[in-house]
Amino acid sequence: MIFDLIMIKRVYSQMAEKIETARKLTGKPLTLAEKILYAHSSETPKSGYIRGKDYVNFNPDRVAMQDATAQMALLQFIQAGKEQVAVPSTVHCDHLIQAKVGAAADLKTANTTNKEVYDFLSSVSNKYGIGFWKPGAGIIHQVVLENYAFPGGMMIGTDSHTVNAGGLGMVAIGVGGADAVDVMVGMPWELKFPKLIGVKLTGKLNGWTSPKDVILKVAGILTVKGGTGCIVEYFGEGAESISCTGKGTICNMGAEIGATTSTFGYDTSMEEYLKATGRTKVAELANEIKACLTGDEEVYKNPEKYFDQVIEINLSELEPHLNGPFSPDIATPIGKMKEEATRNGWPTKVEVGLIGSCTNSSYEDISRAASIAKDAANKNLKAKSEFTITPGSEQVRFTIERDGYIEDFTRMGGKVFANACGPCIGQWARLGAEKQEKNTIVHSFNRNFAKRADGNPNTYAFVASPELVTALAIAGDLSFNPITDTLTNEEGEAVKLTPPSGDKLPAKGFEVGDPGYQAPAEDGSDVQVVVSPTSDRLQLLTPFEPWNGEDYKNMRLLIKAKGKCTTDHISMAGPWLKYRGHLDNISNNMLIGAVNYFNEKTNAIRNPLSGNYEEVPAVARACKKAGIGTLVVGDENYGEGSSREHAAMEPRNLGVKAVLVRSFARIHETNLKKQGMLALTFVNKQDYDLIREDDTIDLLGLKELAPNKNLTLVLYHADGTEDSFEVSHTYNENQIEWFRAGSALNLIRKQQGQA
Repeated sequence: MIFDLIMIKRVYSQMAEKIETARKLTGKPLTLAEKILYAHSSETPKSGYIRGKDYVNFNPDRVAMQDATAQMALLQFIQAGKEQVAVPSTVHCDHLIQAKVGAAADLKTANTTNKEVYDFLSSVSNKYGIGFWKPGAGIIHQVVLENYAFPGGMMIGTDSHTVNAGGLGMVAIGVGGADAVDVMVGMPWELKFPKLIGVKLTGKLNGWTSPKDVILKVAGILTVKGGTGCIVEYFGEGAESISCTGKGTICNMGAEIGATTSTFGYDTSMEEYLKATGRTKVAELANEIKACLTGDEEVYKNPEKYFDQVIEINLSELEPHLNGPFSPDIATPIGKMKEEATRNGWPTKVEVGLIGSCTNSSYEDISRAASIAKDAANKNLKAKSEFTITPGSEQVRFTIERDGYIEDFTRMGGKVFANACGPCIGQWARLGAEKQEKNTIVHSFNRNFAKRADGNPNTYAFVASPELVTALAIAGDLSFNPITDTLTNEEGEAVKLTPPSGDKLPAKGFEVGDPGYQAPAEDGSDVQVVVSPTSDRLQLLTPFEPWNGEDYKNMRLLIKAKGKCTTDHISMAGPWLKYRGHLDNISNNMLIGAVNYFNEKTNAIRNPLSGNYEEVPAVARACKKAGIGTLVVGDENYGEGSSREHAAMEPRNLGVKAVLVRSFARIHETNLKKQGMLALTFVNKQDYDLIREDDTIDLLGLKELAPNKNLTLVLYHADGTEDSFEVSHTYNENQIEWFRAGSALNLIRKQQGQA
């Protein structure tokens, strides 16, 4: 089945002309990213856009939402008062299924436990013309790649790993739900024109090295914030040698370097994947405009002239990597892991190996990992670690079962979980995790923040390719190097694992019984969307109050967060996912994972009303009830990680007036702006040190708030002294109107006469 063919034809019919106009405006050859961006600009610019400076309005081709974020996005969309979405949109039920027993049992439990939420999402989708993928259909990013992604397209999605679709040559960007609402109501979507990082790939992957190792290497080079505000474009002979789904893996983990998105030019591997997934007509259309779907030849010949930064990686020399623990950019080649583990005191016994997730659950991934499992069984080796498999979609699961790969895994003791996110996002009922024992797991996911997979802060999680994870699970040892080391089998023989092998696409083609798709009603006007006022899972939204026209005075510090503070720390997932549709209930997890600078504890901050140390949400609620505004202070790259806008909506709900940090992750800064909050940055990063636990705080200059004009923060210390310094912001005129209206959604409602 081909979705949105008419829309794709429309995009392609206009692309060559728009690209030629962009070339004339810029007076230079164009990268692929620039071609797609200019082709999707909502207006014809008078001159070329300045990277990293100009805000641009775009018209994305489609929107994708996963069930955890879709709840809040659709609750906001309902407020907008539209009869139907303006662009093709989909909802995918993948986040709320907990991995515990196995696929069938876990899916059955999820359908019972989450029935209210699934019914809500299904009915809203039916009413407003949104495609609905049922629980068990698969992980959003794999399903999008199989069904919706197309070369040269632009999409946004309410999940940071929306960028996975770059594997099919898209500019696909993770956003918050309020951004999705903009596009679904037919308004342009705003983004600062990204800077460009070019990654030239030479050589060819071989042996134990996989596409995952490319992005693990890049993460080590750029770190978790090195891609912020940038699109990463891969090119070169090495790029063309990588499969389409391998490209997806590389783009997927671009979220871990803070990149706006990543992409590859259209090539034979993409054409083959489109045809294998039933989209031959799309491939034929793409072939007609090939030159539009990759960077200009001159760009790739002289990349230093056209990219802001260029990285070169020789795939023939690339070594398999393990990244971690606790951060996806701590990159260690497998040959150095033994030395690094010893030096850092990392536990080397591998308790569990987990493969799958949206990052690595393609047919190629599974077939290569299965070849290791089969080889081990043939050599009389038994896995020393637990082992789990999470297929990316029902199509992949059905096909790998047909081809015998699931049997290969079960022979080594593997357990197959549902086609869902599962352990990757903390939906893992891991036995014994509550004991918080120090241990090591290895997985093929994308993130490995503390507590993320199993809730245990002492679980050391390392990220690797599925084939390397399989080998390490068999060895049970983090320092095992399958390239050089041997293992002792059941007969006492020293044996060596054969390097992985597998097919990029199934030789017999993909098969699936029920893909799990529900088309929306042709006429949804009679569909009723019901939210019980007594529900603890869903809550209709009340618009936030607009700015009152005054400076923020007599605020108190809520928390000064120390070190890494991701959206997982600000709004945890795991068991809290059940409240993603109920703003007030989920606000009870606000910042409970952030480390308090003043006592280095989590969820223990000083209540300015009582002087006692209490939980963060309780203090926020007490201050809000007393009419006292609060300030959150953060460190570098504040809000990195998931796109979850709950991390912005919860502070807004509990009376936080502003968030002041040393630097922001892109999506979180935008989410704060969308919800009518002030996202501020220290002009002098050392001023972070001036903020004391018991300060009274004024924020001055709001009446004159304007682009590129700093505000003033005044600290009144308890000892009678004061400090005052400037803080900066990146608000443009439109975003300032969001602040004044109380939120971007309030402004939409006002413009449509609904406020």
